[in-house]
Amino acid sequence: MEISLKYLPGGRAPASGNMMAQSDLDLKEAALKEDLKFYFMNPCEKYRARRQIPWKLALQILKILMVTTQLIFFGLSNQLVVSFKEENTIAFKHLFLKGYTGVDEDDYSCSIYTQQDAYDSIFYVINQYKQLKNISLGTLGYEHEGSGLKICKQQYRKGTMPPSNGTLNIDVSTETECIFLKPQELAAKRAELKLNSSFFNLEFYRLIQVEISFKLKGIALQTIHARELPDCYAFQNTITFNNRAHSGKIKIYFDSDTDIQECKDWHVFGSILQKNTQYILVFDGFVILSCFASLILCTRSIVLALRLQKRFVNFFLEKYKRHVCHADRLEFINGWYVLVIISDVMTIIGSILKMEIKAKNLTSYDVCSILLGTSTLFVWVGVIRYLGYFQTYNVLILTMQASLPKVLRFCCCAGMIYLGYTFCGWIVLGPYHEKFEDLNTVAECLFSLVNGDDMFATFAQIQQKSTLVWVFSRLYLYSFISLFIYMILSLFIALITDSYDTIKKYQQSGFPVTDLHEFLKDHGSVAYRKESTSLPFFCCCRRQQSDDNLILIN
Repeated sequence: MEISLKYLPGGRAPASGNMMAQSDLDLKEAALKEDLKFYFMNPCEKYRARRQIPWKLALQILKILMVTTQLIFFGLSNQLVVSFKEENTIAFKHLFLKGYTGVDEDDYSCSIYTQQDAYDSIFYVINQYKQLKNISLGTLGYEHEGSGLKICKQQYRKGTMPPSNGTLNIDVSTETECIFLKPQELAAKRAELKLNSSFFNLEFYRLIQVEISFKLKGIALQTIHARELPDCYAFQNTITFNNRAHSGKIKIYFDSDTDIQECKDWHVFGSILQKNTQYILVFDGFVILSCFASLILCTRSIVLALRLQKRFVNFFLEKYKRHVCHADRLEFINGWYVLVIISDVMTIIGSILKMEIKAKNLTSYDVCSILLGTSTLFVWVGVIRYLGYFQTYNVLILTMQASLPKVLRFCCCAGMIYLGYTFCGWIVLGPYHEKFEDLNTVAECLFSLVNGDDMFATFAQIQQKSTLVWVFSRLYLYSFISLFIYMILSLFIALITDSYDTIKKYQQSGFPVTDLHEFLKDHGSVAYRKESTSLPFFCCCRRQQSDDNLILIN
């Protein structure tokens, strides 16, 4: 107890137990203020105060460079995958679709209008599949010896259509019949028996669709030129002759589902490929280590902040007999650290997947792309935190914080009107305008109109088959554009502008003082304001006094 008495003002010893308790409370308050002051300092101020090297700042800068470099390498590799898929899909359409011009018709590949065209198109697919190895320019082959063409036709169960009176009797229940053709059978003479069977006698008045599906395999050798090991691909191709409308037009859809598989029993000679793969794997390992270190440091900071929050809440309750407000409690929860932790976890998982993909043990390109892309986004967004320490650059952060609640409430109200217009446009204009055919397309079209995109084309493409619908479309589009652009969008911008003006006013006259700010306002630590003679970091040079009186930003 003698050590505590030594620091009392005037050097007098307390005369009673109350004075001793008061002195302990004062010492506890001084220590708490010192810790709070230090916690809310930026990395440069912490270095000036206690010579604490900003490891987290240095690590975040290093991590930005490493994660971005890693993403660029993965993006270049992913580009080869995407181009190989797209080029093979185009090649398949030219190989298997008779009369394909190279340009898709709307959402389908091509169309036919006569029965002879239907037969010619079906047998064209079969013949091209039979001669695949002789006509294909790519490294394509059949899936395995037992693979082949699967042809299925779906039609109404029963039906008669006497041509004399034009009447139609049909049973709407459907039946599906399939036939399987192997490459070995197609090369033999007995294949003619199957091709001339009754299966290919199509009754078009009750035919719903014909579906031809087959699997092919290919190898992407272009990755070798990028000093990467090749990938093996499995293509599940489906050609659908759609006659559901029975309108005299059969739409032909071509769908290719690509699956990247591990190549089996492959042998690629060349030390350059192996060394390049090893170097990238080592670099990915360093990325994982840096993210793991960042994860530990940020988690530690959050744990220490929660302990400091608990100390402050207990002390405030002990001295002032009231609870700390919710806003002051949130000051201790550093949202940037949470963002960094999420980014680190996603980077670690994505890097592990990338290493497995690079070693050709996994083929989860999409999952890896989402993880690495999102983590890189969070890493770059996290840079704003360090800019927020300076009054000149923290306006964006403060404006977003102040306007976000108002903007969310406003969007909820505006969203109800937007949904109303979406449903109305879909049900009324859908049969007359291609941009209103389904709900997703309507929502995208209206969002484009709000941003002033493609307005004249939306007005001009409405079909004038119905005068009533044409007049309604004008009232619909004019009212939507006027309401959302001139009123709702203007109010949306006004909310953000109002928050910006409020923040600028606060920066000039001072921010609202909370209990936490009031608690720290009179605490001026002399030890923290000593000038330093040698500073290893240029960012830690002394700032002007006016820059230190900023709102506490986590």
